Amino acid sequence: MQKLNKKTVEGYKNYPEKVLQFGEGNFLRAFVDWQIDILNKTTDFNGSVVVVQPRGSAGVEKLNEQDGLYTLYLQGFKDGKPVKEHTLIDAISRGIDLFTQYEQFVELAKNPDLRFIFSNTTEAGIAYDEKDGLEDQPQKSYPGKLTAFLYRRFQAFNGDINKGFIVIPCELIECNGEKLKKIVLQYAIQWNLGDEFIQWLNEANTFCNSLVDRIVPGFPRDTIDEMTEELGYKDDLVVVGEQFYLWVIEGPQWIKEEFPTHLAGLNTLFVDDLTPYRTRKVRILNGAHTAMTPVSYLYGLDTVAEAVGHPVVGSYIKELIFDEIIPTLDLPVEELNHFADAILERFMNPFIKHFLMSISLNSMSKYKTRNLPSLLEFIDRKRELPAKLVFSLAALISFYKGKRGTEDIQLSDDQDILDLFHQQWGTFDGTVESLRAIVKSVLGYEKNWELDLNAVPGLTDMVTNYLYEIETKGMISAVAAVLNVKVEQ
Repeated sequence: MQKLNKKTVEGYKNYPEKVLQFGEGNFLRAFVDWQIDILNKTTDFNGSVVVVQPRGSAGVEKLNEQDGLYTLYLQGFKDGKPVKEHTLIDAISRGIDLFTQYEQFVELAKNPDLRFIFSNTTEAGIAYDEKDGLEDQPQKSYPGKLTAFLYRRFQAFNGDINKGFIVIPCELIECNGEKLKKIVLQYAIQWNLGDEFIQWLNEANTFCNSLVDRIVPGFPRDTIDEMTEELGYKDDLVVVGEQFYLWVIEGPQWIKEEFPTHLAGLNTLFVDDLTPYRTRKVRILNGAHTAMTPVSYLYGLDTVAEAVGHPVVGSYIKELIFDEIIPTLDLPVEELNHFADAILERFMNPFIKHFLMSISLNSMSKYKTRNLPSLLEFIDRKRELPAKLVFSLAALISFYKGKRGTEDIQLSDDQDILDLFHQQWGTFDGTVESLRAIVKSVLGYEKNWELDLNAVPGLTDMVTNYLYEIETKGMISAVAAVLNVKVEQ
């Protein structure tokens, strides 16, 4: 079977190179490059992506072997129905290996069409390395590589204010654009690149914070043979993603004139402040994940889809989101409800098997960042405790006992957390008093919570009561009680 390349594609088109992209991984190809492909086909964007692989060269080699072409499969719910569809993406012009083609990288700075820089170098990628130098080929850190490239650009166009970049990092860290710019400026000072360059950095370039959201499982190892048969060509870069996606970019509205996602009907938003969108995602999507995991797993379920689709546990999850999390957020309720409906649909994706145990990693710190803010905000606004959020905290304490019936749970957390629960559950003697002592110790573990949760009025009692229900009657009865429904065991 013939391998995918431009010779096998009818109507292959070359576009001017407008985008420099650090990273060639599955996410960027299923998210950013896919959107650029749509822009090329539906608007006058007319631009391609030059990919730089910051670590190693295998990905770049594969890209160049296929002339930047690859197939994207999108699987999930679309208009309420499960849909599996694929498209050929031709937004990438070429890849550059920084370790063997550094001069090509430098030469790219002279391209007057180049306007955008995107990246996804993992959460650890936006970091400062004091050993990086301008003369390195390449620098170790992504910000170091970027600073060197920007300086070459500054030199190539003699500081022309119109030749700067729109820089949009996609790394999953808060204020990613701000942090990236801060490190770039740090290198500019360390490398003595001059006040004029620093002024050009500030005035000619726009660094945007961004929030990305799409589940991208990646290369379909289990089904690639079936897909190859369907496609009729061999593609070593097939990538699979879910249908849902969202890109929130914190930056000036004029960017839309150059990156017209709105004209293509894409779910990419340009906003003045992405904080409420980040909060929405963390509280609803991530918060629901963390809250449902101990409840659902101890109920006897194993995957997110099973949990959301369950008649009882599914009701618990929905009430948790709509009755307790959404009322703590400040975006319009209609918008929040629409987002939550989309999240629940994503959770039910029949093409993705998302195991609850894979979500359970570091659940204590996750509860602190994802659920505790909702719990405390609910109390502040409603002057009462949110029953489902409190119940999930009780379930979490039970989960950390490390048992689901007779089955051992493979707990995964920091050692001090594991030691805390091992010690506390070792004192349990079946009485409500011993459970209260466990709850007080856990809620008072300020190293995790950064406050003593026993000080929250009524919380210790409510968690204790729920934990007693779970331990004496089992999770099935306990969930029924908190929902005020009857279930047959």
